[in-house]
Amino acid sequence: MGQSPTRVITAHVPIEMAEKIDEMAANYDRSRGWIVKQALAAIIEQEENRHQMILEGLADVDAGRVVEQADVLKWVNSLNSDTPLPVPQSGQK
Repeated sequence: MGQSPTRVITAHVPIEMAEKIDEMAANYDRSRGWIVKQALAAIIEQEENRHQMILEGLADVDAGRVVEQADVLKWVNSLNSDTPLPVPQSGQK
């Protein structure tokens, strides 16, 4: 299996963060570059997932799959009670 082409990206980070990266690299017996690549991969995946969830939410709204705010507030306010309400379900338009 061949290696993917790479490109160097330079970033200035606070000294405390650089020291934590160095510490993590030593703890994992990996390079600083490996630690930074893992962190970048995680945040990229997180942001892609967040974007996808937003698109799905907008599609739900467009399709009328929404929960009324009053129903959500009733549910939230019931969570600290002895008899919490079930999670409200969307009502189709």
